[in-house]
Amino acid sequence: MRQLRAALVQLSVGDDPAANLPATVGFVREAAARGATLVLTPEVTNLISSDRAHHAAMLRTEADDPTLAALRAEAARLGIWLSIGSLALKAEDPAERRFVNRSLLIDPQGRIAARYDKIHMFDVIISYREFYRESAHCRPGDRAVLAQGPVPMGLTICYDVRFPHLYRRLARAGAQLLTVPAAFNDTTGAAHWDVLLRARAIETGCFVLAAAQCGTHPAPHAPARPPRRSHGHSLAVAPWGEVLADGGTEPGVTIVDLDLAAVPDARRRVPAWRHDPVIWGP
Repeated sequence: MRQLRAALVQLSVGDDPAANLPATVGFVREAAARGATLVLTPEVTNLISSDRAHHAAMLRTEADDPTLAALRAEAARLGIWLSIGSLALKAEDPAERRFVNRSLLIDPQGRIAARYDKIHMFDVIISYREFYRESAHCRPGDRAVLAQGPVPMGLTICYDVRFPHLYRRLARAGAQLLTVPAAFNDTTGAAHWDVLLRARAIETGCFVLAAAQCGTHPAPHAPARPPRRSHGHSLAVAPWGEVLADGGTEPGVTIVDLDLAAVPDARRRVPAWRHDPVIWGP
């Protein structure tokens, strides 16, 4: 395969998975109608909620999640590869109170081809008014995942993008394309989003596809809580580091055509991804 048409689906989901699903399905159908054979959705495609009790009440396990079931059926109906950026899901272990943030790659028959649980938790203090502790309610994953999709794909999620060793490992394992679905907040998104994505592409000689959440997220079940905002700007970045497409700040579909010959070309020109030996300290 030399050419791949991909679509970045940008969403602004709220705290009700059933209300979020029609827009997601509609954008996936639009992407397929426009010729995309790989469609990518953002992190937490099913719901965003700052009310932890409501959040927990809405979650289902992978086997029972209605958003996953609907999107698997849609991928099979359309005959496309569908990268569900992530879903917030109950852990399979009933003793685990934290949820999992799981990316799922769906093949054109609607089967789950790969799954990846977010490794790096967003535990940060941006300011005295803005701080996050994802590890308090999300169980981190413990393994990198290379998926065999339309091309070899390294699966990552959001905050992972700040850890370049993960991407180098995926590139060394054979990845030609890296996914970084996200719900980047406005503050860090404006400062770091495009720089980090371009850096990961340049360092690895991979395409980077990053479908994002955007705007102010509806929260009818937590009206007293401050609204959450996401940066948007879903990006497609080439292996040489140039931005091929930017989804802006509104929900929608961004189509991008990938020339896969750009991967070996970038790696031939600057093969830095092969030049860093593992150095073990004391």
